[in-house]
Amino acid sequence: MTNLSAAEKAYVDRIRELAATELLPLTGKAGEGKVNRPLVTAMGTHGLLRDLFGGSPQEPPSDAAAMRLCLLRETIAGVSTEAETALALQGLGSYPILQSGSPETVERWIPGVVRGSTVAAFALTEPAAGSDAAALALRAEPDGDCWRLHGEKIWISNAPEADVYTVFARTTPDAGARGVTAFAVPGDAEGLSGEHLDLLSPHPIGRLRFDGVRVGRGDLLGETGGGFRVAMRTLDLFRPSVGAFALGMARRALDLTLDHVSTRRAYGAPLAAQQSVAHTLADLATQLEAARLLVYAAARAYDAGAPRGEITRSAAMAKLYATEAAHTIVDQCVQLHGARALERGHPLERLYRDVRAPRIYEGASEVQRSIIARELFKERNTP
Repeated sequence: MTNLSAAEKAYVDRIRELAATELLPLTGKAGEGKVNRPLVTAMGTHGLLRDLFGGSPQEPPSDAAAMRLCLLRETIAGVSTEAETALALQGLGSYPILQSGSPETVERWIPGVVRGSTVAAFALTEPAAGSDAAALALRAEPDGDCWRLHGEKIWISNAPEADVYTVFARTTPDAGARGVTAFAVPGDAEGLSGEHLDLLSPHPIGRLRFDGVRVGRGDLLGETGGGFRVAMRTLDLFRPSVGAFALGMARRALDLTLDHVSTRRAYGAPLAAQQSVAHTLADLATQLEAARLLVYAAARAYDAGAPRGEITRSAAMAKLYATEAAHTIVDQCVQLHGARALERGHPLERLYRDVRAPRIYEGASEVQRSIIARELFKERNTP
């Protein structure tokens, strides 16, 4: 891996070994589209979920939150995309609670998340509000000293099985992003229901319905009307790591393909002897390296406390380039394998389904391009 310190390389080696020996045997036990609770528990037992939130004195340093998250996701994705997704969803769903919850709310939920006994989810997207988060319509209506939530969320990872949801709701009508507030909502709250959705990507995802779900002031994350900031701070951290997830998938696909073309013979010689195959692999490896450089640069900018605009721009660049590159790499690796890669159960068949979604979630590629352009002009027009 590029530009890693000796301590970071040791950390990656430890995580890879742990993922292969402790996590991989637990995958596939819950069935596609369901939360694998034994897998999440194992992550807690072995300290992986603790590492999402600053970890222990182990390397890399505890203030390298974004870089650690990227190393975790990239390394585990190279072993098991199911395990990687379970890890990432725990972080995405619970980070707003850690970041913006009251001490009581943090104590209620975060220890269970770290142990792996509490499954978390990030509930932002709605049927008519995906990339345009300011258009959220889920209503939070005042009711004495609390609010009542009415509406629907869709394409929510870990729904409807999560134990706690970070939910973004509209507390002020017609106020755009300034009228959105974040809440921590228990999964067993009265009036909350949901169902699984069957998508191409095999990770757990579903729909949620809120029929007068009560949330109190203790469930508030941040300030009233400050939910958009809570969401964006979370995404600034997690977007580079989506790129890291893509890196892990692309690296796995490329490794499988290098093995395949070295042993598969055609026209009396290994496939690797054909110049078109060799040049394709050279291009894919170059794209992978370029993507890794962007992801690591974005993570280090976040950890170094770079200006907010730089963090936002570099995170968008990392997610955009790495997810688009990974899609190309996996697709070309399938092509070089031929029909066998499309057989159910082949590692590339799973990767082919997994690699598509990251170009959409946490801001589609088109949204990332808009963010990058906005930051470029903002920088240009700043004296």
